[in-house]
Amino acid sequence: MKKLILVLIAFVFAFDASSQKRAEPFAHTFSIVARDSVTGEMAVAVQSHWFSVGTVVAWGEAGVGVIATQSFVNKSFGIRGLALLKEGKSPEVVLSTLLQDDSGKDFRQVAVLNTQGDVASHTGERCVESAAHKNGRNFSVQANMMLNDQVVPAMEKAWFKHHALPLGERMVAVLKAAQAVGGDIRGKQSAALLVVAPKATAEPWNDRLIDLRVDDAGDPIAELERLLKVFRAYEHMNLGDLHVEKGEMEKAMTEYNAAMKMFPNNLEMQYWTAITLANNKDVKKASQMLQKIYTLEPNWRALTSRLPKAGVLNVSEADLKELIR
Repeated sequence: MKKLILVLIAFVFAFDASSQKRAEPFAHTFSIVARDSVTGEMAVAVQSHWFSVGTVVAWGEAGVGVIATQSFVNKSFGIRGLALLKEGKSPEVVLSTLLQDDSGKDFRQVAVLNTQGDVASHTGERCVESAAHKNGRNFSVQANMMLNDQVVPAMEKAWFKHHALPLGERMVAVLKAAQAVGGDIRGKQSAALLVVAPKATAEPWNDRLIDLRVDDAGDPIAELERLLKVFRAYEHMNLGDLHVEKGEMEKAMTEYNAAMKMFPNNLEMQYWTAITLANNKDVKKASQMLQKIYTLEPNWRALTSRLPKAGVLNVSEADLKELIR
């Protein structure tokens, strides 16, 4: 392993010596770019034995497309590729344009997908084996420096097998399948999942639907899967908050209960559920929940006393005393 890394480092310095640019990152990895044919959402998921792979490989923009750039990475491919897609160019033209003047194209691995599910992929002849890609309508899976040649077929199979899952969970299932048959020959370190909306909106800060990264972990895919579950739970919490704003307390409680069912030991979820109960005049039940929370973390009691001033908790003085006793 040490010898392999030294060889790679030597190559990068030699490859970059003429321009004196910063060495390009080694994102030797497996990844998938894909589109949900029902929702139109697009995504990139990736895992590598390299630190913070998500900041290097995964690129996407709502209403435009997604790109994975890996192996000896040319990070400009992400931004430049999305700009070309935005101009209306096909993935094939985008990929050809990116590679045509790239002196390192034989070492690149790239996949481009647009809003229609059209895909173009490239695996350079000098990518470290095992290296390959496979694409079809709405997806492309690609891998390099794999333990064996079973990784790409396993990813393709998993993509079709898990068609009923939401796109985020489906992407993670593909990563798990890749790892199960061997994955990266060097092992595991980081992973990422990016999901963008099918269309851009007037609120671009909301157009990245999921953006999760595990920068350094012993089992990054397992951690990514856990974070996705947490994300889904907080989606329920956010929906609950929206229902509270509209005065729809029954619907709010349905969402809060769904979140707590997913993470029964999460004090944050328990706490705001209790506060919603109190605002809905169920002070007794709210107090029972809060007392258990205070026992585990007393600072929540102090927070409760501050909420009335902010207008977040609307109860009488007598009820407040019951809630913070």
